[in-house]
Amino acid sequence: MNRPAFPDPLRSTRRHFMGQSGLGLGALAMAQLLGPSPAPASPGVLPAPHLAPKAKRVIYLFQAGGPSHHETFDFKPLLRQGHGTALPKTVIGNQRLSTMSGNQSFLPIAGSFANFSRHGRSGLEISDLLPFTQGISDDLCLVRSMHTEAINHDPAITFFCSGNQVPGRPSMGSWASYGLGSLNDNLPAFIVLVSRNASRDQPLYTRLWGSGFLPSQHQGVQFRAGKEPVLYLTNPEGVSPQVRRNMLDTLGQLNAFQAEQQLDPEIDARVAQAEMAFRMQTSVPDATDFSDEPNETFELYGPDSRTPGTYAANCLLARRLIERDVRFVQLFHQGWDQHGDMVGGISNQCKQTDQASAALVTDLKRRGLLDDTLVVFGGEFGRTAYSQGKISGNNYGRDHHPRCFSLWLAGGGVKGGYAHGLTDDYGYNILDGAVHVHDLHATMLHLLGVDHEKLIYKFQGRYFRLTDVAGQLVKPLLA
Repeated sequence: MNRPAFPDPLRSTRRHFMGQSGLGLGALAMAQLLGPSPAPASPGVLPAPHLAPKAKRVIYLFQAGGPSHHETFDFKPLLRQGHGTALPKTVIGNQRLSTMSGNQSFLPIAGSFANFSRHGRSGLEISDLLPFTQGISDDLCLVRSMHTEAINHDPAITFFCSGNQVPGRPSMGSWASYGLGSLNDNLPAFIVLVSRNASRDQPLYTRLWGSGFLPSQHQGVQFRAGKEPVLYLTNPEGVSPQVRRNMLDTLGQLNAFQAEQQLDPEIDARVAQAEMAFRMQTSVPDATDFSDEPNETFELYGPDSRTPGTYAANCLLARRLIERDVRFVQLFHQGWDQHGDMVGGISNQCKQTDQASAALVTDLKRRGLLDDTLVVFGGEFGRTAYSQGKISGNNYGRDHHPRCFSLWLAGGGVKGGYAHGLTDDYGYNILDGAVHVHDLHATMLHLLGVDHEKLIYKFQGRYFRLTDVAGQLVKPLLA
């Protein structure tokens, strides 16, 4: 593995000690004379991208719960023909099944209730539950051959967000912030939005956007709906902006003394976060105030976009954050875990997300932002070809299925109007073009100009990266 060319930040030397001892007080005195300088956009650890980036920014529309590919992007007529009959054991082989259906003696094939049709010049076949997504088919890079290792939600979501099933690793956005830095002075490089109008079927944890062992200024900052989008950002009653500024300046001096003595990078991270919070007192209200948006924009994103915190409003907010050069925006929308009532459950989920997701791509495109913004839409795994439990009329449920599932990408250097990968006639196994989670991460970093094998961080004696010790660039996805 390639090793970084930077020293251990916690390792002091005699030369460093003598130099810092002589210069520390002088530097502080000069800072007092000159006053606080405006903070520039934060650089990342990489001196320059490893290759020419196709994308500067990422919006990841994470659909938590495991959307069914059978009802969205991968139609299998054979399932309808065999609806209610037993799934052949040869299809499953020795594969692991979830404990929720693994004890079923009979696994009935579940044909999709949703109809599919082809759209655009590309003729991509997409479910009629997603009419607005059908309208942007020529912008979509549809991957039907995703696969993962985890079969339960918590490790599967953790794996997608951090490249490892075990909690504690840095998240995707944190790696992007650490490697490439921020594109703006006044907002975090990594911002997270969670839908308020989603079903709470599976929990979400702040560690999904945490920085792990990376410096803490790279963690995702969650924006919430309401008067206080970022918790504890506003000044307490009776504290003026000037008092806050004076406090931060004094605190910065104390932290500088401590940093010289201890060489702890977390001290610098704390200072950076405090300064960012001060600048966000004006930038956050501006970004979250939709009063300057015309009615046409709300009509594009749908009626829910007028209600703060909904999926539609968060998609619109994501566009506003991208306009302000936020590096990585991740939306989380729960409710895709349809173990029963697939007809009602997934119909509602598609209705909540379809128009706004398509509107986001359309809006970015017409503003000239899609070419250098990568948009990703997908969940942590797919759903089984068989019904969990008995089929009741046309209604059924589907269990977790990590062996194959679908997601889409748009903009940011990916090929539009393209479907990648092939699954078998049951939508159960991959026949061609398999894309692992590590492969997706490697490809996303490549589009950002980063070689995934070279963005690494030493922690507890080992070099870590987002893709761990795996991951391959999926070249067919590239435009």
